[in-house]
Formats: sequence, C-alpha cells, structure tokens
Amino acid sequence: MQVLFVEDDPMNRRVIRDMLTIVGVAMDEANDARTGLQMVQDEQYDVILMDLRMPGMDGLEAIRSIRGRGDAKARTPIIVITADMGSNLRHEAFASGADQVLEKPVAMNVLFDALGQALGGEDHPIS
Repeated sequence: MQVLFVEDDPMNRRVIRDMLTIVGVAMDEANDARTGLQMVQDEQYDVILMDLRMPGMDGLEAIRSIRGRGDAKARTPIIVITADMGSNLRHEAFASGADQVLEKPVAMNVLFDALGQALGGEDHPIS
C-alpha cells in the first residue's frame, strides 16, 4: 500500500508516518497542497490523507482538484485528518469529495480502520 499525507505540520506528518511504519505501510509526504497535487500527478497512491488548513491552497481546494481529474486518480480514496471539526467544515470536506473525516489527534486504531474502509476490505496489512 502506498499512502500520501498532505500536511503542513512536520510533527503531524511524523506521528502518522510512525503509525504506518509499524504495519509496514509506505508513506510519501507533501508539506503543502500544491506539492501534494504534483505528487498525485507523478505517482500512484492507494489512499491520500489530507489536512484541510494549510497556507496557500487549502485541503478543500486540493480535494476538489483531485476529484476533478479526468482519470482513475480522481477516484483515489481521500481521508481528511483535521483539528477543525466544525460541522460546516466537515460538511464542506464531504461536499468537496472526501471519503472520510478524522479528528486530530487521530488514534492508531481509528486511522487503521479508516484505511481499511477506504480500501474496501481488500486484504492488506491494516485489516
């Protein structure tokens, strides 16, 4: 499994990377949405983890851009990981095309459950 985490905070990226390393999942990192979009263009990911509040382009705009692609990458599961869980922002995330929304700090079992759901129950090291 190949995961991309788009997150501007290096400590948040480290926490998620450490969780995924425990089960042998590879994670690429982007420190802003524009870099994340370029990485989606250049690589194939099984799941994209996306922060919402980032300088420059926010996660909502990045999600809309991914969903607006005219190729198979537009259907890549996107899991939002955010500290801002206001009902309006949660609604906006789903309206933009997010598959799931998780609250920071995310517990390891919650992350693994979300990844399993995103992959549709496929046989993978997180199930």
